[in-house]
Amino acid sequence: MFFVYILYSQKFSRYYVGNSENIETRLKQHNIGKTKSTKNFRPWVLVHQELFETRIEARKREIQIKSYKGGRAFCELLKKGADTEAVKRDRL
Repeated sequence: MFFVYILYSQKFSRYYVGNSENIETRLKQHNIGKTKSTKNFRPWVLVHQELFETRIEARKREIQIKSYKGGRAFCELLKKGADTEAVKRDRL
């Protein structure tokens, strides 16, 4: 299984979109500075994730999200994710 994920740096108000087979390990790599493009904007928090069966599907979705990053569709995606997280928290 492969994940497409969106990270957020609250300190710098930046988003990062990527894909990985192991999202926990990948987030740790971002936060310890092993990723050149994200190391200057740490710490990162996971704000959205989607699961796909193949790397090809995940990569296509990553490209799609990056194509509307910062626009209305990107904001809607984040809002939907936040609503889902709120429902999960309410059930606990």
